[in-house]
Amino acid sequence: MSKWVYLFTEGGKEQKELLGGKGANLAEMTKAGLPVPPGFTISTEACSAFYKEGKELPEEAWGQSLEALKKVEEQTGKKFGDPQNPLLVSVRSGAAVSMPGMMDTVLNLGLNEETVQGLAKLTANERFAYDAYRRFMHMFGNVVMGIPKDEFEKKLVAIKEAKGVKLDTELGVEDLQKVIAANKEVYRQHTGQDFPQDPLEQLRLSIKAVFGSWNSKRAIEYRRFQNLDNLAGTAVNVQTMVFGNMGDDSGTGVAFTRDPATGEKVLYGEYLTNAQGEDVVAGIRTPKKIAELETQMPEVYRQFVEITQKLEQHYREMQDMEFTIEKGTLYMLQTRTGKRTAAAAVKIAYDMVQEKLITKEEALLRVTPEQVDQLLHPRIDPGAKVEVIAKGINASPGAASGKVVFSADKAADMGRDGEKVILVRPETNPDDIHGMIGAQGVLTQHGGATSHAAVVARGIGKPCVAGCEDIRVDEEAGHFSAGEAVVKEGEVITLNGSTGEVILGRVAMIEPEMSPELKTMLTWANEVKRLGVWANADYPKDARQAREYGAEGIGLCRTEHMFFEEERRPIVVKMIMAETEEERQRFLDQLLPFQREDFTGLFEAMDGLPVIIRLIDPPMHEFLPTKEELLQEVTKLRCEGSHPAELAAKEAILKVVENLWETNPMLGLRGCRAGIIYKGLTEMQCRAIMEAACEVTQKGLKALPKIEIPLVAHVNEFRREKEKLSRVAEEVLQEKGVKVEYEIGSMVETPRAALTASELAPEADFFSFGTNDLTQMTFGISRDDAEGKFLLQYVEEGILEKNPFQTLDQTGVGRLMKAFVKESREVKPGVEVGICGEHGGDPESVKFCHQVGLDYVSCSPFRVPIARLAAAQAVLESSQ
Repeated sequence: MSKWVYLFTEGGKEQKELLGGKGANLAEMTKAGLPVPPGFTISTEACSAFYKEGKELPEEAWGQSLEALKKVEEQTGKKFGDPQNPLLVSVRSGAAVSMPGMMDTVLNLGLNEETVQGLAKLTANERFAYDAYRRFMHMFGNVVMGIPKDEFEKKLVAIKEAKGVKLDTELGVEDLQKVIAANKEVYRQHTGQDFPQDPLEQLRLSIKAVFGSWNSKRAIEYRRFQNLDNLAGTAVNVQTMVFGNMGDDSGTGVAFTRDPATGEKVLYGEYLTNAQGEDVVAGIRTPKKIAELETQMPEVYRQFVEITQKLEQHYREMQDMEFTIEKGTLYMLQTRTGKRTAAAAVKIAYDMVQEKLITKEEALLRVTPEQVDQLLHPRIDPGAKVEVIAKGINASPGAASGKVVFSADKAADMGRDGEKVILVRPETNPDDIHGMIGAQGVLTQHGGATSHAAVVARGIGKPCVAGCEDIRVDEEAGHFSAGEAVVKEGEVITLNGSTGEVILGRVAMIEPEMSPELKTMLTWANEVKRLGVWANADYPKDARQAREYGAEGIGLCRTEHMFFEEERRPIVVKMIMAETEEERQRFLDQLLPFQREDFTGLFEAMDGLPVIIRLIDPPMHEFLPTKEELLQEVTKLRCEGSHPAELAAKEAILKVVENLWETNPMLGLRGCRAGIIYKGLTEMQCRAIMEAACEVTQKGLKALPKIEIPLVAHVNEFRREKEKLSRVAEEVLQEKGVKVEYEIGSMVETPRAALTASELAPEADFFSFGTNDLTQMTFGISRDDAEGKFLLQYVEEGILEKNPFQTLDQTGVGRLMKAFVKESREVKPGVEVGICGEHGGDPESVKFCHQVGLDYVSCSPFRVPIARLAAAQAVLESSQ
């Protein structure tokens, strides 16, 4: 018989995959002797079985749950469903990784018409008992049965208005009984059944609902966003209820052992007196800062601080804890690794190394490449003039501008279409996760620093201003107001998540700087990593930025980008249109000084580091007007008949364009083929490179040029180009009387090149995978066309696991890369092989490049820090 259910006394922190994070930590806290209300966990394996059995709870799992419930009854001295001494429980979800999108908690489960009276007698507080019952009905109806919570809320509001009160706490016993009667009617209308009075039926339905929420739309979307598709399922935690709403000596709260926004080592959190857990996260009441608990309940605060310190030392990680105080007694309901901002993740990891809690290697694994990416995003320019219309809680730092939208669905749709939006809500709930992912930032009217909006925003790296009571959200009218200002849906606002400010209009942003802690951690990464991290840079300013971020070379300089500049393009057009080699050479001679200047700047910026310069790659037609555009202009000029000279010039260009026109230009006359057919073109580029290298060397700097031949498919193409480039390079060195080390290598971006390493390796000095083109040719997919038409749909529908142009396709493209590396090094041991496609900055792809044995990855300058960390993590993960 399988074991599906574990008492809190039976598990431990090492069983997260089986018991989920909450279950494993509840068991660990119980084992450590902390004040944890008794309970049990139904495992993630039971969740998998639930789906295999057609969304039915396995009988064995239910039977074991009933046995565990009896043990809890023995531990508490209470009995589930007993009218005299009722045991009440909470039901919570809990996967191995903490994630929004799962089912909300159900509290006070076990209450019915009889047990509510028993609870009233036991607590000598009839009002408390009926308030607990109406809360349970609301939660069960909404969370388990899917009844919109507004349906219950309307009834509650109507009864408060009839009595002339504003707060729930102002309702008496008779009022609460009216609310309960109204709740029953709502339940009956929506389900066609009476509210279940059997506590066991309540429990069974709640367990099924938790398992069912694992494959809800919002949960699936979050897992896809966070790459959590390998999780087995969620566990279910059933725990004895303790009550924070039994008076002013009771309360509930959420706290972190360190500030989750900044990483500062201070106890951070909020609590409410005379409240239950959902009151804190729902944002209905404004909570107090955790420090105020010291004044209100000094002994409880002292005990709580002691427990939090013990937990952080035990887990060696920042903890996120939930607690309840019942009549002056503290209970710990949960501890888990706390979600944090990117800045906090870096600071906490760095500080814990200094505190000797963790090693440098552990610290490097604690910070994700995605968090480093978040730290390199723009922030508001301090010098910008801003019109602040409201201020809330600075719940998640960073800044973002976008159009106001009030619907999560609309935010998700517009975000998917590439529009920048800000999701504005009274408060968010797990149903809104897809909208938060699609938005640039989140603004809520209610809630605190530990509300749903704040926690999720921090987790996904989006700026969030929460609890902004200065605004009033009117979804039906399609606007929110802030004082005299009324902001309609579609208007642009800016959020400053670092200050909590809501700003009218779009605001200027500036690039961020790396913190001293991050810089130090990246030096630790350099000590660990094997892969070199280079950068793709076409201009000196890009190269300087790359070097500042720690780049060890330039892995790709795209020379054709220089040809598109305004003052050069006319010369390029004339060069392409030249009818003789002599005429073409005249224009190439005009381009030479421009190219030499470009390369001089690059070599100066990268003094002493290698610079790979790819010779011209795109089809020649890209430098000319389009065929359709020219046809329109020629037709118009012919009809007018008044500009014969202009007509002749346009007709000449049209003739060249028609001659160059190709059905599939990306597979046509480009790359090394253009270098072979257009005599003098790549010779000019090679001369510019070598003259620049000589000039820099004469200044006392060190140039290390590596000339790269693109789009090679056959070794004879490479030989033809290398022969003439070597001749030009030696000519320049002889002319200048300067010694410069240079290499000539090839891009590997065609499947044939990848499969003929044994032919290419003896000829080339180095290789670099151009995985953008290699992916296009291996899949037979045009990236520019596919991403806008079907590729993203392929990913959404699971045809492809990931977009292969963002994350390297390890099965297909990766197999070609492995074969090339192996074969080339068998022929030429130690030959340098790197990657310069956009995959060079993708963390998952970087780790694959480490496994394959590449020498370096090259990426955009701003992704260099990400690649450095990913390269170090590849080493650490492979050694675990």
